Amino acid sequence: MNDGVSDGVSAAVAVVVPTAEEMRAFGERLAGLLRAGDLLVLTGDLGAGKTTLTQGIGAGLNVRGPVTSPTFVIARVHPPLGDGPALVHVDAYRLGGFAELDDLDLDASLDDAVTIVEWGAGLAEGLADERLELIISRGPEGTGEERVVRVAGVGARWAHMPDDLH
Repeated sequence: MNDGVSDGVSAAVAVVVPTAEEMRAFGERLAGLLRAGDLLVLTGDLGAGKTTLTQGIGAGLNVRGPVTSPTFVIARVHPPLGDGPALVHVDAYRLGGFAELDDLDLDASLDDAVTIVEWGAGLAEGLADERLELIISRGPEGTGEERVVRVAGVGARWAHMPDDLH
């Protein structure tokens, strides 16, 4: 079974996130670990919290917002408001394959920005050997907004997943 996580995982953690507000806060904490050149591949059902997480990352990176789902524009660049990296936010849901993702020419900005690809499992892994793969799942039935975020680090950059993600 393909759970959305690639082979070559160096480290992984699972984080329970009770509310949308706490998903944004988790994104802000995660942003503190990120630097230019980092790729994040987000997987989860519609409404799982991928964009909410990205909003938190954008706030943590201090980029120009608002960070909204780029579903119809496919990709959106949020320039930094300070000295940090830009945020490139991609929604691969409407893309037909890696060739269409490659047409976005993301590798032109990959080294200078934090790049997040929603719906990227099976497509975006070819962009970088080192990346974070995040799978967002709804909590047990009846838990409301609760989500479980499984964060898997691929490659040497993420060999030691920080415990402070919790």
